Amino acid sequence: MLGPNSQTISRGRAQAAGIDAGLRSYMLRVYNYMSLGVAFTGAIAMIVAMNPQFVMALASGGIWILFIGVIGLGWFAPRIMMSKSVGAAQVCFWAYAGLWGLLLGPTFFAYAQVDPMLLVRAFFITAAAFAGLSLVGYTTKKNLAPMGAFLSMATIGILIALLVNIFFVQSVGFELFLSVVVVLVFSALTAYETQMIKNMYLQADGHDVTMKKAIFGAFMLYGSFITLFIWILNILGMMRGE
Repeated sequence: MLGPNSQTISRGRAQAAGIDAGLRSYMLRVYNYMSLGVAFTGAIAMIVAMNPQFVMALASGGIWILFIGVIGLGWFAPRIMMSKSVGAAQVCFWAYAGLWGLLLGPTFFAYAQVDPMLLVRAFFITAAAFAGLSLVGYTTKKNLAPMGAFLSMATIGILIALLVNIFFVQSVGFELFLSVVVVLVFSALTAYETQMIKNMYLQADGHDVTMKKAIFGAFMLYGSFITLFIWILNILGMMRGE
């Protein structure tokens, strides 16, 4: 017969095991959604890249419309995801992935004309880096929350620097420097976001709340993955040019 202390320990272990199983299921759902989003984006980008007329149409002005759409949806989608229905969260996620696919189509087309293997190398480098950084964020005992404010400010600074370089400076050296900074910032952001997403999990949440949190988490990690891919691809392209 178990004593009071033994019963308490047993209940604690059972509760911990339940939390671990629920957390693993939740994180797996996050990564599955993110992976499907990346695959969806890649498929759309490839379809666009195989249609030169569509690429030319986007290059003649549509790129900036898509860019504004991506920035706008990236800003408003998290609020919709956490306050509306699961269906609304899914619509935001897939719309975001679709816009990125359209936006990346001309880039895929351009690199396909130069060296298609650059796209492949950039993807695998990004995937390896992302997996390692996300694992760090998931397993580390260090609280990464203090990094959040700094990384948010850094992303705003990067966006401003990018626009300044496009419209005013137009320096290849500055673009390379900016590419490296972006990769470093979003590498740290990947680890931070993974820990944040993990900490969002609560065993007491209902199914809909857990689903919305998982979609939101996938949305955040997806954005970091795509950003890392773009700038790693840019670095590889610039190094090849040299």
